[in-house]
Amino acid sequence: MSKMTTTYTGNLRTESIHHLSGLKLITDAPPDNQGKGEAFSPTDLFAVSLPACIMTIMGIAAQTQGFNIDGTVAETEKIMSANPRRVAEVRMTITFPHNDYTDRQKRALQHVVDTCPVSASLSKEVNRIVELKYKGE
Repeated sequence: MSKMTTTYTGNLRTESIHHLSGLKLITDAPPDNQGKGEAFSPTDLFAVSLPACIMTIMGIAAQTQGFNIDGTVAETEKIMSANPRRVAEVRMTITFPHNDYTDRQKRALQHVVDTCPVSASLSKEVNRIVELKYKGE
């Protein structure tokens, strides 16, 4: 079980503290919703939690199967809908640093996309587009 504390500090900003590590995270409202956009917005964190989760579980799978994905990068785009205001779509491209993975390893990496805890927790109303690319392909 994880515990966190979030405090509204004013001016559409929050500060969250992760109890186990003591790390702090600041959020700010985005410019298109009355904010300054000086930090991740809450919906940015929502969107970026998906690639963070996918790549963490991919790392576990790779470690278990004896290969690594060090240097893998995910580029993520969040698309909002207006009515109701919500995250409508998360698009991402995950690029692996090389292309010498076996077919079995690639299947294991692909499997994680739909089975990581964040992906499994998302509403079916949030469209997800995830592309896996291997350097040199």
